[in-house]
Amino acid sequence: MQSLLERNAILLSIAILITVSIGGLVQIVPLYTIENTIEKVDGMRPYTPLEQAGRNIYIREGCYLCHSQMIRPFRDEAERYGHYSLAAESMYDHPFQWGSKRTGPDLARVGGKYSNEWHTEHLINPRAVVPESVMPGYSFMATTPLDFDNAGEHLKTLRAVGVPYSDEQVAKAIEDLNTQATGDDGDGDVEGLQRRYPKVPLGDFDGNPNQLTEMDALVAYLQMLGTLVDFSSVDAKSIER
Repeated sequence: MQSLLERNAILLSIAILITVSIGGLVQIVPLYTIENTIEKVDGMRPYTPLEQAGRNIYIREGCYLCHSQMIRPFRDEAERYGHYSLAAESMYDHPFQWGSKRTGPDLARVGGKYSNEWHTEHLINPRAVVPESVMPGYSFMATTPLDFDNAGEHLKTLRAVGVPYSDEQVAKAIEDLNTQATGDDGDGDVEGLQRRYPKVPLGDFDGNPNQLTEMDALVAYLQMLGTLVDFSSVDAKSIER
């Protein structure tokens, strides 16, 4: 049979088509029997308005071109960066920031790893904290006022593509943005913000409490990356399976 297929291009093509079709059906058909292909994990929430503004800046400056946000399930990556990335962690990303190149380290778990001061200094002058860094500086962000007056409309747009922002979150977008940037030192509704967005990092992120800047937004975004999922519950579910 093998020699027959090797000598007959038409039969070989038909055999290849049948084999590929069977493989495709095995992969595709099961997807129609389940409601969602993304695992359910505890802790995931949509970005706060300030974090979303920071993410927009992150995309605008092309940070994803040098920093991936996906830890592969390999031992060396887990030892360096932490738990491998879950699909659920990108469920509210439009677009996702997995990346395909690492000139700098992966940032999927960078949240809470460094202080706000470290991030600010690193963004202003990368070589001040990482001497071997080839990253350009972004000092202008520390003096550029954050322009996100349309935060509510932005959340509405994201809701249209599946991000579950509530009417309350949309209505309080600007208030929540300012509250997160001032924390307990401001007049905002901190408890309401924490209820709407659990595990939200609070406070002055860029070291300048007199102005809300792009640096505040970008550091707020970086400080929440990888901090939401309860991996102890994820690992427990894996063991149960």
